[in-house]
Amino acid sequence: MERISSYQLFSMTVLFQVGTTIIFGFSSSAGRDAWISCLISTGIGVLTVSLYLFLMKSQPGLTLVEWFPAQFGRWIGTPIAWMYPLLFIYDAGRAMGDIKDLISVTILPLTPHFVIMIALLAVIAYALYGGIENLARIGGIWMPIMLFLYLIVVVLIAVSGIIDFRNIQPFVDKGWGNVMKAVWPLGITQTFGESIEFAMIWPLVKEEKKIVKYTLVATMTSGLLICSIDIFAILVLSEKYFSNSLYPIYTLVQQIEVSDFIENLDSISVILFLTTAFFKTGLHIFSAVYGMQKLLKTKSYKTFILPVTAAVAFLALTMARSVLEHFEAGLKILPYNLWVPLFYILPALLFIVVAIKRLKQVKQKNAHS
Repeated sequence: MERISSYQLFSMTVLFQVGTTIIFGFSSSAGRDAWISCLISTGIGVLTVSLYLFLMKSQPGLTLVEWFPAQFGRWIGTPIAWMYPLLFIYDAGRAMGDIKDLISVTILPLTPHFVIMIALLAVIAYALYGGIENLARIGGIWMPIMLFLYLIVVVLIAVSGIIDFRNIQPFVDKGWGNVMKAVWPLGITQTFGESIEFAMIWPLVKEEKKIVKYTLVATMTSGLLICSIDIFAILVLSEKYFSNSLYPIYTLVQQIEVSDFIENLDSISVILFLTTAFFKTGLHIFSAVYGMQKLLKTKSYKTFILPVTAAVAFLALTMARSVLEHFEAGLKILPYNLWVPLFYILPALLFIVVAIKRLKQVKQKNAHS
């Protein structure tokens, strides 16, 4: 049985949660108050992940797709469980669509989309055929490298003299309603709600007692990292450009110029984005195929890697006719129709069922004692 360490879990959680937000402006609809929306989303996100961890502790050894049949019964729980692998496949397609669009707009404008898809998905599939342990090891190695590159970017921004603290003031001048619109539902679903996916991985962690601690610390770390990225983007670009730019973080790094010598560092932002998107897509695909193995009770999840990867490539190439249409679906359709029901409503119902069953067990014990 494959196993991963607590540090690898921490690294993969941070890389997954940062995901595509390393290049897209998190809560950019809140303008200069995006960082406030981010902090609130992080707080709610920690509570959300805590709910998932409670459900995991209540059903030791079971993965996400096994929770629902165990609590709701086979006939109700199994169809619900199947919704999650299908969602993970779709989300993987969206993540690859993000990569395809960014690379086409920035560093490789003349490269056909399908070439980009085949190259990246071939690497992801190869990594997954080696097992989740391989992906976890790569995550553990890349995590400090990513933080080091981010630190370099922060230092260069600071010494470039492009920060203007007036860009972030006044605070909440458009009211809290504007802030909270960026929190619900997108702010708490696109990063933190998606972390329910780790319920497919938690049973594979060697040190079970450290899962809760390392997951919550990773969630807070990724939340603060995303908030700091928002702050720097607003300070440098101003509210107008931060809110209206498709790739504000890419634009942010383009502004770095030190003594007419250090400049054109936008490739760093692309490297960071590709890496985090790589891990997010890889975990989407792994969670999907591992979930399918559990539901179909087959010997190995590796049987499903190739067809699922092909489905992800197809979705990435066909789900949207343009970048704007891709964004529109992610901002207005997915949060309400897929993410809120699967990340919040169903886990909340599951929590209620588990809590009621626990209360009944306590009453029965008290009655017998």
